[in-house]
Amino acid sequence: MKTITDLEKLNAVNKNTLMETLDITYTEIGDDYLVATMPVNSKVHQPMGLLHGGATVALAESVGSAASHYFRLEDNQEVRGIEISANHVRSVKEGVVTAKATILHKGRTTILWEIKIEDEKQRLISICKLTCIILTKS
Repeated sequence: MKTITDLEKLNAVNKNTLMETLDITYTEIGDDYLVATMPVNSKVHQPMGLLHGGATVALAESVGSAASHYFRLEDNQEVRGIEISANHVRSVKEGVVTAKATILHKGRTTILWEIKIEDEKQRLISICKLTCIILTKS
């Protein structure tokens, strides 16, 4: 069973990383998913005052990669992101966005995630796919 302690551990490794810079926080773990939030403010805006697509993708890769590490097959394995794609369908100026990474495929060598990013009204902002490769630690 996943616990609050698991979330605390995931959030603790964000210190001094891009995730800390973007204020990304992991908030919920399920049997096949991980949820994270990110505030939308001037730190993640593009020049027009909207959420930057790159910040959105950084959120998606952060939650998908963290989920891959959390759900990896064995302790002697680690994962790396190898491909990410994003479709941005709505803009956001302020508030908080929530990203939910859900496993689409978990194989021996790859994990495929669907990451839906929504605003506070549960409107779809972006949908992303992230593929991670499973490596044996050396």
